[in-house]
Amino acid sequence: MTTPPESQAVAERELCGLVNGLAQQIANHVRERAVTLGLTSAQATALREMTGPMTMRELAERMSCEPSNATFVVDKLEKQGLIERRAHPTDRRAKQLVLTAAGSTLRERLLELLARESPLAGLSTQQQRALQDLLEQAIIHR
Repeated sequence: MTTPPESQAVAERELCGLVNGLAQQIANHVRERAVTLGLTSAQATALREMTGPMTMRELAERMSCEPSNATFVVDKLEKQGLIERRAHPTDRRAKQLVLTAAGSTLRERLLELLARESPLAGLSTQQQRALQDLLEQAIIHR
């Protein structure tokens, strides 16, 4: 049985509203935690995504932004002594971003703050994985 176009449109609108609402809650949560650490949302996002040494392009991809925007954020973090640019071990043309000791410490604190009262905290680990799987499927099948 197929869903009538109007019903499908209503269902998609409602789903989009829920996804947007969750995204807004997460953005607000990150912003509120970032402020307590003297960071902008973009700086907090960059620190959260710095799971190890990476290039600017990799970080920009993880932040869902253009490399030029990530460069602006990294410049600020570098001035704060939180990130260093180093020679890439295998690509002479690229730089590798690495957290400093202070950056690692601040990142740990940020992750602790982000875990508290997260908009996703009401979901079990299994439910979070299921939501992630569904969102990945929706994005991949565009």
